[in-house]
Amino acid sequence: MVQIEQLAARTPAVSVDELLKGFYPSPRFGEVSFSSYRPDPSQPSQAHAVKALEGFAANVGARDGDGLFKRLFGKKDTSRAGIYLDGGFGVGKTHLLASLWHATPGPKAFGTFVEYTNLVGALSFRKTVESLSHYKLVCIDEFELDDPGDTVLMSRLMRELADAGVKLAATSNTLPGSLGDGRFAAVDFAREIQVLADQFDVVRIDGEDFRHRGLPAAPQPLPNEQLTHHMQNEFHGKTVARDEFSTLINHLAGVHPSRYRQLLDGIEGVVWKNVHTITEQAVALRFVVLADRLYDKDVPILASGVPFDQLFTEEMMTGGYTKKYFRAVSRLTALAREGQNHEPS
Repeated sequence: MVQIEQLAARTPAVSVDELLKGFYPSPRFGEVSFSSYRPDPSQPSQAHAVKALEGFAANVGARDGDGLFKRLFGKKDTSRAGIYLDGGFGVGKTHLLASLWHATPGPKAFGTFVEYTNLVGALSFRKTVESLSHYKLVCIDEFELDDPGDTVLMSRLMRELADAGVKLAATSNTLPGSLGDGRFAAVDFAREIQVLADQFDVVRIDGEDFRHRGLPAAPQPLPNEQLTHHMQNEFHGKTVARDEFSTLINHLAGVHPSRYRQLLDGIEGVVWKNVHTITEQAVALRFVVLADRLYDKDVPILASGVPFDQLFTEEMMTGGYTKKYFRAVSRLTALAREGQNHEPS
């Protein structure tokens, strides 16, 4: 038997403490370490990145035990507050960032760029700064600036955290000085972008980029009349969220993205009926957040309708948010392969 629920019927209420407690690596990266990362011998930058992060980890919280005399008269720490991993999709940046988080003392936070901007939206900027200023390390995965508001917001947040002595670590497909290119008039926000860049030492991780190898083939969607049969076979004894796709899309507009993690609590599989191409940018960007949370929790998918490589329009896949959409399609495809073909995602 399968216990069936609907995501469209869930409206999670999340307290401030619960939001902050949610900033840790997903189960997918719950036990990774520097030693479990396997650098590609043909890409020396990967092994270099491991050494750079190990050295950075050793300095997180290192001055906590300094006495007053040493803090006043000792050699000033001139190192930058942050380390920034730049590289293509699939080269292990998140693995290394999570390894850094596991290797350092707390309190500490780990979340995606979107989760931090959502945190500010839920708490207010000042409350977020006050809360995170007590942390030794703040890790920001998938750092990307999508609009001018986020540019100014993250510039201020990183600067204030760095001034408070918080160490910062980030991953992205874009060098910090190039954040925002192609999305808005980045030249108008050069000062904020430079402030961000000044916080980080950049470590490049080379490897085959997803844009060069393309997306994996999406599995053929299931016919509507076979969804129940496959659901009973694949998710026997589990709790499954089964939704009409259009109903779910409409429901997400009323749930703050900071709560998407809690929206999926207890869900072990999802079934979507009549998946269709999303044509509105705001709707698509919300769905990208849901796709990331599903991937974090390794929730397999069964679906009917269009395949996931047709989930977003061609204009979206080639526009300013192309990296977000490619990542979402890749992750949803992996979860669909897991649900239909038992392929690990």
